[in-house]
Amino acid sequence: MRVYRSGLKAAAGLMFVAMPMLAHHSFAAEYDENHLVTLRGTITKVSWKNPHVTLNLNATNESGKVVNWEVEMASPNGLMRQGWKIDSVKQGDRVVVTGFGARDGSHVASATKVVLGGAAYSAVR
Repeated sequence: MRVYRSGLKAAAGLMFVAMPMLAHHSFAAEYDENHLVTLRGTITKVSWKNPHVTLNLNATNESGKVVNWEVEMASPNGLMRQGWKIDSVKQGDRVVVTGFGARDGSHVASATKVVLGGAAYSAVR
């Protein structure tokens, strides 16, 4: 009986640890590596949450219309290891973001580089 309970606890522990991986998505399923986008705009929202930091920004498209984009970056810890701080970018900042567009054509991108005031920051995973 004691061995059974130990095995059950171990299995429950493994499931608990694996849960974040079940919620994560595949880059290739969501983003098109052949569709590089460059967005120039103003940040409207910054969210430092796991599993990824996200920026929302208003960027003008080719026809002159302002479009709100959601840009996914690396994890908060990953960005901090690269020198980012929680206040590195904030609402109202003008940025240039380079990254890969969504496969479904929505206004979502995965950033590879963020340029703020002439300083370039890596945003990769």
